[in-house]
Amino acid sequence: MSMHVFHDICLHVTWHTKDDHPLLTDEVEPMVHEFLRRRCIQTKGVYIHGIGGTPTHLHLALSVEPFLQISDFVGQLKGASAREINKAHGLQALQWQRGFGVVSFGRKNLPFVLDYIAK
Repeated sequence: MSMHVFHDICLHVTWHTKDDHPLLTDEVEPMVHEFLRRRCIQTKGVYIHGIGGTPTHLHLALSVEPFLQISDFVGQLKGASAREINKAHGLQALQWQRGFGVVSFGRKNLPFVLDYIAK
């Protein structure tokens, strides 16, 4: 017997640079965003809708499958992106603060969340 599960899990995830230093410069930010976008696309059960932020933090709008361990996934995103950027730009070019924020939202609010992330 096959089991079918309905899910529509939309998440707004955000995290900060270490000590809120403006590390997401005009040079670094596009590389970070592209790396995170690729990593999300390559991860089973993750669907990226948008990415943005400021020099001190970033935002992701995602939909996820119910099997995804959110804290593990975000930890992997943070660690892998810092390693990648630091490898390309020198040690400590990018460091993330501990933790992250995540809130769920309804699909009908996706345009609002994307607009918020873009601004």
